[in-house]
Amino acid sequence: MNNHVVGILGEKLAVKYLKKNGYKILENNYKNKIGEIDIICLDKISKETVFIEVKSRETLAYGLPSEAVDFKKQKKIRDVASLYLLINKKYDDKVRFDVLEIVDKKIYNHIKYAF
Repeated sequence: MNNHVVGILGEKLAVKYLKKNGYKILENNYKNKIGEIDIICLDKISKETVFIEVKSRETLAYGLPSEAVDFKKQKKIRDVASLYLLINKKYDDKVRFDVLEIVDKKIYNHIKYAF
């Protein structure tokens, strides 16, 4: 299976997992002039706006999926999130950045406050 297909399937699985665990999906594949964020949701318990990077792999042969979210990728996600918050007038929202790892079509790890 190619990486694009693995990514799409991973994001669908991630949305299903998040809904089941009390998150309200606000945006899927949100894009603005800076870049993209896979999922933006509301954690109904903590009342935080959560920006989630979904990383999917078929195996762990090349390391953990989260290892692909390096400093450069984190900065890009933060910049996209900042513009999202500004555009949507969510100045006072509590926010966090999570990484959701998917391996072999299963949720492997949900890293809250990943960066």
